Amino acid sequence: MAVALWAGIAASSVALIAFGLDSIVELFAGAVLIRHLGREWQGGEDAGSERRSLRLVGVTFFLLTAFIVFQSAATLSGWLPEPRESPLGIALVIASAGVMFLLYLGKMPIAKKLESGALRAEAIESLVCDLQDLTVLVGLGLNALVGWWWADPIAALALIPFLLKEGREALGDST
Repeated sequence: MAVALWAGIAASSVALIAFGLDSIVELFAGAVLIRHLGREWQGGEDAGSERRSLRLVGVTFFLLTAFIVFQSAATLSGWLPEPRESPLGIALVIASAGVMFLLYLGKMPIAKKLESGALRAEAIESLVCDLQDLTVLVGLGLNALVGWWWADPIAALALIPFLLKEGREALGDST
């Protein structure tokens, strides 16, 4: 995540910065799940704490969406520099896609064995991250291969439906 943020800032890449920020949000969501499963396992789940954590996760997805809209609009209108190619960013996104797929393959059998809906949802989220990775990869790749700098902020904007869905789900699960 730190490498994605650094590479995104170095290349002025809205998509890569959004990728790095989304990684932070996803790590937080994963920590919430681990905490939830640990407390559930011990029989001491605090519903109020869980709802507050999920609300915070939901809000962070909406803040990330606002950031993407602002950054993409500013980049496309020329207020911010045009994104440059980022071979490091491309390699990072490809590696992330591979790891997310392996996580999906590892989580699903455990979720079935434990009959955990929360872990199953987290496994599917790993697969959805692959779709996000592909979106970012298209933006970075088009910029690197054919010089379409505008593909980067457009790819970032394409992440918005995923982020809004995640934010709504987190807020919906917290009520």
